[in-house]
Order: sequence, then C-alpha cells, then structure tokens
Amino acid sequence: MKFLLIAGYPDSLLNFRGQLLDALRLTNLQVHVAAPGLKHGSIRNALELRGVVVHDIFLQRTGLNPVQDVFSLFHLWKLMRDIQPDYVLGYTIKPVIYGSLAAFMARVPYRYALITGLGYAFSDTDQKMTRCLMRSLAQYLYATALKRTLKVFFQNPDDEALFRSLGILKPDALSCVVNGSGVDVASFNVAPLPMKYIRFLLIARLLGDKGVREYAEAARRVRILYPQVIFGLIGWLDENPDSIAQSELDSWVNDGILEFHGKLSDVRPEIGECSVYVLPSYREGTPRTVLEAMAMGRPIITTDAPGCRETVIDGDNGFLVPVKSVDGLVEAMEKFISQPDLIEQMGKRSRVIAEEKYDVYKVNAFMLKEMGIH
Repeated sequence: MKFLLIAGYPDSLLNFRGQLLDALRLTNLQVHVAAPGLKHGSIRNALELRGVVVHDIFLQRTGLNPVQDVFSLFHLWKLMRDIQPDYVLGYTIKPVIYGSLAAFMARVPYRYALITGLGYAFSDTDQKMTRCLMRSLAQYLYATALKRTLKVFFQNPDDEALFRSLGILKPDALSCVVNGSGVDVASFNVAPLPMKYIRFLLIARLLGDKGVREYAEAARRVRILYPQVIFGLIGWLDENPDSIAQSELDSWVNDGILEFHGKLSDVRPEIGECSVYVLPSYREGTPRTVLEAMAMGRPIITTDAPGCRETVIDGDNGFLVPVKSVDGLVEAMEKFISQPDLIEQMGKRSRVIAEEKYDVYKVNAFMLKEMGIH
C-alpha cells in the first residue's frame, strides 16, 4: 500500500515530518512525498536516502492566482492517478485544500488533512478589506475540501472549535487534536544554561503576526534599563503580505537592539546559548520552535493565543502574556532578569512537559492509530 504526504514547503518534510515518514515506512507502506522545489538538491537527496519516493510539484505556497491554483489541482490529480496512493495527507493551507480535492477526484480511499495553523487570513481580528476577503475565500475552500476527507487533525483545540463554529467542519465530520508536530527529545537534549549573561531568543519567519515587532520594541525598552541583556533573532524575510520590511530589520540591528543570525539549518547551538525562549505570536498551530526550546530545558514566554497557550503553564514553565502586548513582554522578561533562579527552575519543567506531552514518537503513534495504520 502507498502513502502520499503533500507539503507546501520542502524543508518541512525533513524538519517537521522526518520522524513521521520513518514511522510510516516501518509499517511497510511505500511512502511518497510531494512538494514544490524538490526537482533536485540536498532535500531531495536526503528524502531518497530515507527510502521515500520524491515528487516535485507545481504549487505556489503563497498568493491567490486562480489559474496557478487550478493548475496545481490538476497537477496533483494527475500525480495521484499515476501513483495511485491508498492514503493521502496534506498539511498547510494549499496542500490541504488542493491535495484533498485532488485525492477525492482521483478516488483515493483514505484522505486526511492536518491543520498546522491558520496563517495570514485567520491570524488577526481586524476588518481590513483584503484580509476579510481572504478569510472568506479560505473558509469556503477549506469547507469544500475538508468535507471530502475522512478525518481532520488539528494541532490545538481552538482551531478545531473555530472550524466548527464557522461551519467549515460539519457537525458529523470526524476530527481530533494532536500535540503539534512533536519534538525529538533525544536530538533536542538539555543544554547547560549560559552563566555570564541573560539572553532572550526568538526564532520565526519575520512576519508581523509572529510578534517580531513587539519583541523588538520590548528588547529596546529592556535594554534601556538592562543594557547587558542580549536579544537574539533567528529567521528570514518571507514572501508574505505580513512580512517585516528589510529596513525595519536593519534598523533593529544597527541600533544594537537585536542580534540577527539569519536562517539556520540547525538552531540547537543558538537555543543552547539562550536563557529564555520568546514567541509573541498572534496565533499558531503548535509552535515547533517552542517545543524545541522546551526540550532543551528553556523557560518560555509566549502569548495567551491559540496554539501558544497549550505549551505553557503560566508561572510553571514560563509566562503567558496578552497578544500584541509589549508591556506584557517587558514585565515577563524583567521577572527572569530580577529572579534569575526562575530560569533553571522553569526550564526543568519545560523539559518534563516536552517529554510527557510532545515527544514526537508519541505524537506520530497517535496519528497513525487515528488513520488506522498499524
């Protein structure tokens, strides 16, 4: 039997789904993956070394070009007609929508979707015309696609409840919540805390909705009072309507507010160099970088927002702050600066929670069971 996993971003197949691919292969399924940007290169080679059959597809990860999206749907349908998978699972918006529709058209018997986050269209409550139109279109396309799946996986209960309240999922539709993408707690092992300084760190695509601007402003305010405190930033500028401008990033770096490290293939050394991990996101599925920092024994500051709030027990392994609140971020940061013993204490709790709740092997076993794969 054959399993096809569809992604919108090729790196994620290794970084977020590598262990899932391994778990699928251990069940003696022939595992296929499809994503744009896999025609050649190191990611394709690494996937093939894992024993996976790789397919490069035409898919624009962002944007709303109906001609290109219809072509993507046709391309996926043709791919499925050729390889005839028994199972299809798509994750992120376009693979979920067009992958699910193509699987239905190709008569794939077992069709599943994984909602890893709701993205730009759902991430804010403002009433700007563009975002309202995108939200309406996304709701319609999701509803059309998901009613043709057997089960929908969500990474937090808020997203599941939202889809049901909006009618995207019908009352009789099957769905369940999985604990994010999980984290390999053996690979992301506890690292010693830095002793000579306090360093905060944010790892994210450089989008407004990730709270990057709030993080930078909080860093500016804190460094006025505590100039010895360091603020790191890892990530990259994204082709997204909500992307941070290059000029903004340059000003934060040139003013000495943030240390910017760009996009890294391995974030573990930088997490090891930080004292506290920060993610002021407006909404997530379940943030993988938070899970990685927790596994490495770091306390967390994140928002009381869908997907983020599940990772932190406020006052136990970190602090929850209101969305878009620079004051809340500063207050939480100052607690760690004034009470540095909290860093080790809360970091130990993060590791325990990561092991008990977010171990990738437990997460994948649950998903396979829910898909009837043994």
